Amino acid sequence: MVSADVLRGYTETVILRKLMEGDTYGYEISHMISEVSGGEIDIKDATIYIAFRRMEESELIKAYWGNDDTGGARRRYYTITEKGKEYYKEKSSEWLKINKILMKLIIGDEQK
Repeated sequence: MVSADVLRGYTETVILRKLMEGDTYGYEISHMISEVSGGEIDIKDATIYIAFRRMEESELIKAYWGNDDTGGARRRYYTITEKGKEYYKEKSSEWLKINKILMKLIIGDEQK
């Protein structure tokens, strides 16, 4: 299992990436991270919801209550704003640059 610290600084970017595909809720994002990482990254729900709160305050996302036709608990859904889309583009571009630098620093010139 890889430490969730690997995502530190990019949790919001990962969440925004998922929201670029459409509105969703916290559990679905946690599940997506676990699934895409092959179960190697397990991010705590609290981390997700703290990030949601930060992003709402920064107006990167908006929240709304979904309707549940099955009689279960209502879910709080999140949608990305235009500001969030711009932020995502900036952070993903930044990540590409950082990734190249880290590859050189950690792997060296072996990786081309």
